[in-house]
Amino acid sequence: MAAQINSSSLPVSEFLLICFPNFQSSQHWLSLPLSLLFLLAMGANVILLITIWSEASLHEPMYYLLSLLSLLDIMLCLTVIPKVLAIFWFDSKSISFSACFLQMFIMNSFLTMESCTFMVMAYDRYVAICHPLRYPSIITGQFVARAAIFIVTRNGLLTMPIPILSSQLGYCRRVIKNCICTNMSVSRLSCDDITFNQLYQFVIGWTLLGSDLILIILSYSFILRAVLKIKVGGAIAKALGTCGSHFILILFFSTVLLVLVITNLAREKIPPDVPILLNILHHLLPPALNPIVYGVRTKEIKQGIQKLMSRL
Repeated sequence: MAAQINSSSLPVSEFLLICFPNFQSSQHWLSLPLSLLFLLAMGANVILLITIWSEASLHEPMYYLLSLLSLLDIMLCLTVIPKVLAIFWFDSKSISFSACFLQMFIMNSFLTMESCTFMVMAYDRYVAICHPLRYPSIITGQFVARAAIFIVTRNGLLTMPIPILSSQLGYCRRVIKNCICTNMSVSRLSCDDITFNQLYQFVIGWTLLGSDLILIILSYSFILRAVLKIKVGGAIAKALGTCGSHFILILFFSTVLLVLVITNLAREKIPPDVPILLNILHHLLPPALNPIVYGVRTKEIKQGIQKLMSRL
């Protein structure tokens, strides 16, 4: 039976990405808001990185972690959005076999890297509020370097088998009903059994993202408990203010991801274009909002941006 299934597979050198199958004629109108969001995301993150790099007062571990988050956001945007816009503007639907699986790897690994970065940032805030006297000796430049190596190594190695497993499958079709090469969209085109492929992604995804979320919740539970013990007037608001931007970004990241997961699970009950749009927005909205939230709510960053603009 296996031989019979495999015999129907075709040598595939490229795939075709079909964005929004039910709205092919009007999808070019979507390119305008996506282009604006893409420019906003790229511009805001570049300005944030330049501000942190050029302003000596921002050369601190917390802002180094924010720089790492901005770099991950930029890479995710560049991996996904230009190809989506090329499809809308130039009808460039083809994507090579290797480029498809490279995009898959970057999306999977960088998504979990972002989650892990949020977890490290939550730990940074936990130490700052619960152990302020020990903060300078715990959260150092060396700590940030080790954390960055851990973030890249853990998530890069554990998500690498996802595109490798998919690339080893035999494919009967080459039309992907999506704007991007997600593992589920690509593996469904295979003639082979994809149970292990799907199981690995499910287990690894929930293990990495779930463990990060649990540690984030624990960190903020300890922070909340410490803040409620503060008796000095106004100190509670000041302590929570240092965590506000970070908490907003985590909440937004988690909410968008949860909505995306729910819509994919309920795929048969909703229009197929909805999960496709949410998948694109998940790679675009957080990168656009992350630097803006920090820029608006963090006094030091706001002042740094103002100094940067005054020099131009």
